[in-house]
Amino acid sequence: MAVEYDLVVIGGGSGGLVVASAAAQLKAKVALIERDRLGGDCLWFGCVPSKSLIHASRVAYEVKNAAKFGIYIDNYNINFAQAASHVQQVIATIQPHDSPERFQSLGVEVLFGEGQFLDPKTFSINGRKLTARAFVIATGSRPAIPNIPGLNEAGFLTNEQVFSIQNRPESLVILGAGPIGCELGQAFSRLGSKVTILSSRNQILPKEDPEAAQVVQDQLLSENIIILNHTKAERVEIENGKKKIILGSHNILADEILVAVGRVPNIESLNLEAAGVSINQLGIKVNHKLQTTNPCIYACGDVIGGYQFTHVASYEAVVVLTNTLFFPISKVNYRVIPWATFTDPELARVGLTEQQAKEQYGEDVYVLKQPFASVDRALAEAKPQGFAKIITRGNGEILGAHLVGSSAGELIHEIVLAMSHRLKVSALTGIHIYPTLSEVNSKAALLLKKQQYASNKWQQTILERFFNWRRSL
Repeated sequence: MAVEYDLVVIGGGSGGLVVASAAAQLKAKVALIERDRLGGDCLWFGCVPSKSLIHASRVAYEVKNAAKFGIYIDNYNINFAQAASHVQQVIATIQPHDSPERFQSLGVEVLFGEGQFLDPKTFSINGRKLTARAFVIATGSRPAIPNIPGLNEAGFLTNEQVFSIQNRPESLVILGAGPIGCELGQAFSRLGSKVTILSSRNQILPKEDPEAAQVVQDQLLSENIIILNHTKAERVEIENGKKKIILGSHNILADEILVAVGRVPNIESLNLEAAGVSINQLGIKVNHKLQTTNPCIYACGDVIGGYQFTHVASYEAVVVLTNTLFFPISKVNYRVIPWATFTDPELARVGLTEQQAKEQYGEDVYVLKQPFASVDRALAEAKPQGFAKIITRGNGEILGAHLVGSSAGELIHEIVLAMSHRLKVSALTGIHIYPTLSEVNSKAALLLKKQQYASNKWQQTILERFFNWRRSL
């Protein structure tokens, strides 16, 4: 049977759009299948709306606290509906870049509907049977819903509904203390909601450096957000029109519940068994080339259950593009994967944690920790919270970095660049504009030589004798 397309891409989110647009511009014949709207979770329910709401909440927080700078605001008021409107305006501004018309103009055939594989080489949608030299599955993920008795009956929000509400909930309980729970918890609190965050672990942001996560937690607590660690909801009931969350030791009444306990891959409707595609506990099983167990079918993004970030999906899409259109020789390399949580202060990470580094390298690990309180620009902007922690070996190899503080999500890229090109930490000690927040990186990098000198008694003795000799001349 002759193939109809060079490439059939299933899923119109970040990964799928990168593959489809690039392939079409390379003159491949491409079909792009999407069951709902192009743009994926990032545009409609994730990165774009969350950062827009976070920005509105930061403005509200700065205005509310302007008096500490001698600026007094009369009639302070928050119109939540207008803040929500800002979110939708940003989505509408960005959406044309991901529109069907744009992709059609590139030569992509865009098909809407929910299809499935009929066999290892055929995908069916809207009564059509599509064949291709290669397929790419990029169907993304959706919110995981915990099995809590009464939750469905009481009703709840996820990131797929929360950005569409027009009325601010007076009280909000968030199930989950990961990035979504912490970001939106702080945003809704700053916009006037009474927020309680339930964390099943012993810290919020459990994938992050404990010290860094503690800085974020301290800030949330200072803003009167209630955080209950080691806590899970046992069941949910309705009481006087409110949702009652039963915790065992006590109960919480709330107007709304936001569920943010993780993600599950969108794979159920694809009939992967017929395609010869295996799955595991995370999602679709792939190798380092992002091939599934069917070598003609590839997968990328959230659906494979790895790093669930838009920028990682885009990176994986480039690997998939090379392997599907040309030769399957490109492999993913996750050694340097950065990410950020956009709370205030922000928390950004790349590479190994301090514990992971010590487990791999033993005593050959140096922790270079520089507080923002020693950076003049941070003091000038009244943002002294947090620190930069760079983890290296004695030879200067950068193993990881954790920044928590103002603009951490921007500042970490200097370290990402150094790690990507395998530069030593000393490369970060070059000239930095004064006064800028980026000095936190250079100040931290200088600490390696200081620590090594402080522990080298022989070097100290030699230098002491040298300067004594110089003075005697």
